[in-house]
Amino acid sequence: MNGAEMIISIDLILIRQCGKARGSGAAQTGPSGRLFVVEGDLDFRGTLGVARDAPVGFSDIRLTFALDTDATQDQLDTLLKLTERYCVVLQTLRRPPAIETRLMREGA
Repeated sequence: MNGAEMIISIDLILIRQCGKARGSGAAQTGPSGRLFVVEGDLDFRGTLGVARDAPVGFSDIRLTFALDTDATQDQLDTLLKLTERYCVVLQTLRRPPAIETRLMREGA
């Protein structure tokens, strides 16, 4: 697997795992001995509407990747750097886009 394929693979992992991660400890072993863990801190009081002062959503997210590879540490460092730079999910979380919400009456 070349660097570009690995970045795409990690992007897909993030997309799949970020959709599944609830609370902390979502872990999965991928093909070829790749292990990835997505953890997040979440105050359910805010999500459930129990405490108005509690935030809704994740306050911290941690991603851990363990690869069974013969790549050098320099290559792994480069992979992580490129992944952090080009990962669509990670960049969207780091720099949230402007989001517009609208409520429309049907038929109006």
